[in-house]
Amino acid sequence: MCAPTYGGSGVVATELGRFLAERGHTVHFISTAMPFRLNSGPNEKIFFHEVQAVNYPVLPGEMFEISFAGKAVQVMQDYGLDIVHAHYAIPHAISAFLAGQVMQDSGLKVVTTLHGTDITLVGRAPSIYPIVRYAIEHSDAVTAVSEWLRRETVEAFGINGKIDVIPNFVDENKFRRGLARCPKEHFAPEGEKILLHVSNFRPVKRVGDVIRVFARVREQVPSRLLMVGDGPERDGATRLARELGILQHVFFLGKQEAIENYFACADLLLFPSEYESFGLAALEAMASENVVIASRAGGLPEVITHGEDGFLAPVGAVEEMAGLAVDILRDGERRLAVGRAARKKAIEAFHPARVVPQYERLYERVLAGRTADQTGISPRS
Repeated sequence: MCAPTYGGSGVVATELGRFLAERGHTVHFISTAMPFRLNSGPNEKIFFHEVQAVNYPVLPGEMFEISFAGKAVQVMQDYGLDIVHAHYAIPHAISAFLAGQVMQDSGLKVVTTLHGTDITLVGRAPSIYPIVRYAIEHSDAVTAVSEWLRRETVEAFGINGKIDVIPNFVDENKFRRGLARCPKEHFAPEGEKILLHVSNFRPVKRVGDVIRVFARVREQVPSRLLMVGDGPERDGATRLARELGILQHVFFLGKQEAIENYFACADLLLFPSEYESFGLAALEAMASENVVIASRAGGLPEVITHGEDGFLAPVGAVEEMAGLAVDILRDGERRLAVGRAARKKAIEAFHPARVVPQYERLYERVLAGRTADQTGISPRS
């Protein structure tokens, strides 16, 4: 169960399902729409089941939890399921529990992966807090995408059980330099440097800082900025770019499915978020040999080693980020060296062949009814 949107949780769920199918598992996706990366062609091991929201005139809103649970029951009846892997505690884990109650004799196991928003934002809302806590405590296994998120979960919810840390991963063949569809000449016809930002443009992404950093970089280095994504902060970012006199050098590209094409032609990724539970866009940029300049916040220091395979600066440090960007863009040899180191890190530490088997071992452990302590599996294994 996952969201179909462009956020990291939907991407990770989709990529995980795709790689599990390649390893011989049968995978059923349950979502409100086709996950946007589930488009790699037919596969006899992958099935998609669309959830239709239920609306009643006397009840406000759409009852997604009920709709997800109903679809899960239908899939269990038609195909049989061993495990429901819920990406987000709400609504997916709660829906999985409800489906399990309906199918009491199915032996269904629930694995919940925490991606961040369910803990840092949604989970701390007073009205939702006890539901999220219930979902975490009653899952057969819980994973977090970073050690930082594991600590945040323990602190916020007082969870006593073990939470496995399984990081996100990146497809090295999809995210790499030299893709034929890289549109660099279109955006930088005179060889300008290309800076890139990718996000859902929520306040936590600090897209205003992206614009401010680029304005300072532009004063010293001929460059263009590609803004990939959309969300509530887009209009404000556009207005700020106009006020700073750089709008003609900024391309607001909206949501893009083939995002690897933009990583393939960028020189640098600006990622000044308030925090990131992991920072999947940063990892994809690293695999594409982009230099990443990001905030020293959340799980990002677990992905980027400052000065070796990228750069970190305090949240809101616009001048420092701009200085780092100017220095690296002016030093071509170092920029290439850091980019190569970034790809090496991405492949060695976050390769699917390293991460996906961790989920397989987790599934096997859950089906055997054992805990991590009983199998000797480390939270970071």
